[in-house]
Formats: sequence, C-alpha cells, structure tokens
Amino acid sequence: MQNSLLVGLSRQVALGRELDVVANNIANVNTPGFKADGTLFEEFIGKVARSDMDDLSRRDSRVSFVRDRATWIDLGQGSMERTGNPTDVAIQGQGFFAVQTPQGERYTRNGAFQINAQGQLVTGDGNPVLGENGPIQFQPNDREIQISGDGTVSVTVPGATGESLRGKLRMVGFDNPGGLQKSGAGNFALANGVNIVPDTTSRFSQGTVEKSNVRSVVEMTRMIEITRTYTQVANMIQAQADLSRSAVDKLAEVPN
Repeated sequence: MQNSLLVGLSRQVALGRELDVVANNIANVNTPGFKADGTLFEEFIGKVARSDMDDLSRRDSRVSFVRDRATWIDLGQGSMERTGNPTDVAIQGQGFFAVQTPQGERYTRNGAFQINAQGQLVTGDGNPVLGENGPIQFQPNDREIQISGDGTVSVTVPGATGESLRGKLRMVGFDNPGGLQKSGAGNFALANGVNIVPDTTSRFSQGTVEKSNVRSVVEMTRMIEITRTYTQVANMIQAQADLSRSAVDKLAEVPN
C-alpha cells in the first residue's frame, strides 16, 4: 500500500475517534453533572511502506502518521440550575458526591437525587447516596427536608420539637482528579495514582443541580469541522487510488 494511503487512513481513524467523542458530548448536553471528554493525538513517525529509490541512504526515510493517544475529561464546573426540589443538590467547588453501586463506591457530580421506597436518598439510577456514616435514611413521617451548605441533612417531624438529623452528605476530593475514570451513568471510579483527600472548601447547594459542562455550540462546530476534514481526506485517498489505477492501466497497455 502506498504511503499516502496509509497516512490518509491513519488520519481517518483519528477523525472517526474524535467524532465519537464529540457525538457523545452532544448526546449528554442535558445530562446533569456530565463532564465533557476531549481527545489527545500525537505524531507517530514510521518507516515508509515501500521504497523504490536506488539511493541506499534514502531507504530509511520516515513518514509521519497520526495516532490516537488518549481521551481526557474536562472537570470544569457546569452552570447551576435552580429547581426548587428539596432532594436536588449541587456542589459549589471541586468536590464529588459518593454513591454506592453494585460495582463498588463511585463518585459523581449529578445531584438530581430522589427518595426510594425504602426511604433512602438515591441517584436517578437507584444507587444510595452516601453520608459520612453510610446511606442517608429518611422516615415515613419526615417533612421539610433541609440540606445545609456543609451537607447536614435535617427534617421536621410532626409532633417533635425542633429538627431531627438524618445524616451528613459525604464530600469527596481527590489529589489527582484528572486521573479519574468514567464508570458510566455519570459516575467516576478511582484509577491508579488517584487518592481521596479531604475537601474543606466545596459547599452543597440545596434545590439546585449542576448542568452538563458541554458547550453545545463549540461541540457542533467541532462536529462540522471533523466531518469536512474527513471528506477532504477521503477525496485525497480516492484521487490517489484513481492515479494509481490509471498508472497501472497505462503500464498494462501493449503497444502495437
């Protein structure tokens, strides 16, 4: 295969990967707490696929390819939306909620919570939200849920004097948040080299949810740019293939 075709193919593979990431960002533009992904590529210097040159000093020539290296997560805070729902909670700062999932403890910025049939505070997927002493548990006669800035959960119980405590939301921080791994459903898992550290600066905000930090206009612009570039590369590859086909046809002609 000619080197130009290999270079074009490597570029198309990278563009396809970038398009998948952009499409996923756009699909989650309205998902509370979603963090956008970005792509990271690097130049890969490889040997030419074929050398027809007689000059031995040029047979070790190199050609530049593009290689998909990794994706990265934009952990920037999304805008805050006021809902008035007492079980909706947003985090002002860099902290995370801790939730208990079938795969183990996970961390999220999606604070669109609800109360399940067992009286536990849970995520939209039904995973219990963890407090400092385990899941937050409510009683059937609890009224007027209040969540303070430090995460203290209190309720009003008919016939009781004052407020009753139901726990305190756990705030989780990380020493290397950029190393977190997405674990589905807006959750994050710890990866090698990432450790939990105390977060004393972030605050909880009741009746509010953090929206996705995806910038829809930017992502749509990227999608258009990727699509156009992919088309240009495809046209280049087709032109090179047509040129090679024409050369073979001419070489195959037998003179009279």
